[in-house]
Amino acid sequence: MTLSVRKVVCYQEDVLIEGGKVAPVPLQLFAVAAVIRNPWAGRGFVEDLKPEIHAAAPVLGELLTSRIIAMTGGGDKIEGYGKAAVVGTEGEIEHASGLIHTLRFGNHFRRAVGAKSYLAFTNTRGGPNAPIMIPLMDKNDEGRRSHYLTIQFSISDAPAPDEVVVALGASIGGRPHHRIGDRYQDLAELGSTHG
Repeated sequence: MTLSVRKVVCYQEDVLIEGGKVAPVPLQLFAVAAVIRNPWAGRGFVEDLKPEIHAAAPVLGELLTSRIIAMTGGGDKIEGYGKAAVVGTEGEIEHASGLIHTLRFGNHFRRAVGAKSYLAFTNTRGGPNAPIMIPLMDKNDEGRRSHYLTIQFSISDAPAPDEVVVALGASIGGRPHHRIGDRYQDLAELGSTHG
């Protein structure tokens, strides 16, 4: 199987003012997405997705990781991270899931940023201009709520019915005026050690 990448789209957002108040440090959000032909398109129900996953996921992981690391200026700068896939209307959610829910994809990004947390994710179905929503969390601390963020953008001509959009997202910083506490405060207040 040859991976067919139609295009790569890069997105950046710098949040300078939030809630009418200047951010002490601007929040930077980054995303990179590959628009690929769905490797299972036109084949009906495919029982074993593994051959295409093993062929495509590492290539996508390497491609998208190298792009987002270049955009942010280095993996050490990244604080929040996540992933997403949107499959076109002729595909299955399982096709989107298969490409991103494998260590062959995600470990490229984890290693590049030195992460301990799992990659937050979405896998959805949609057509051209469908929202691509990448949830983020702190790369080393799942309970750090300041870094619960979502990057949302769209690609006007993707995914086509026989395509998949696969994306990575990253933040430098958290929400500018974070003030809802954290998971650990809740646990302490509730007298619980897990929740």
